[in-house]
Amino acid sequence: MNAYAALLRGIMPSNPNMSNEKLRAVFESLGFDRVGSVLASGNIVFHSADTDVPALEERIQQALITELGIGGGTIIRSHEELRALVDSDPFEGATHGRGTYLIATFLKDAAAATVTLPEQPDPLTRIVGYDKAARAFLAVIDNSDPGKTPNFMAWLDKTYGKDITTRTWLTIERIVKKLEK
Repeated sequence: MNAYAALLRGIMPSNPNMSNEKLRAVFESLGFDRVGSVLASGNIVFHSADTDVPALEERIQQALITELGIGGGTIIRSHEELRALVDSDPFEGATHGRGTYLIATFLKDAAAATVTLPEQPDPLTRIVGYDKAARAFLAVIDNSDPGKTPNFMAWLDKTYGKDITTRTWLTIERIVKKLEK
């Protein structure tokens, strides 16, 4: 069995159809094993014999649309991909905190990453790099002034549209731990 994390885009815990219980039920209805959730923001871990990740993404997304009316997007990473990303320690000891967010923005498999990253897009962002194996942009966001969105996030949205989703580094670490249980 393969261990996967589904990173769902556009999940709002205040929406009754987006509760962890309902999200897990969709995955269980698809026949996946060891289904669990991590936090209340659209992170579902599961096990499956399937190895075709784009087909899994499509199958899950269609079920979410049909059963819950959720059309935000589904991006899947294997346990091995996420474990390798965490083990690479791309933030070199930086600490995720209230004013500084360490983030990873994941691209769908079908989305081709740009060859060059933008120059530092604004004073609120320090681009760490792009992890090719995990298909993730890594950045440190200065979040000391709540409500300000860095231009890097706008660049990502403009460049990749709905084929991306962002998670904090703490969330990625929690997902990996849950996959290892």
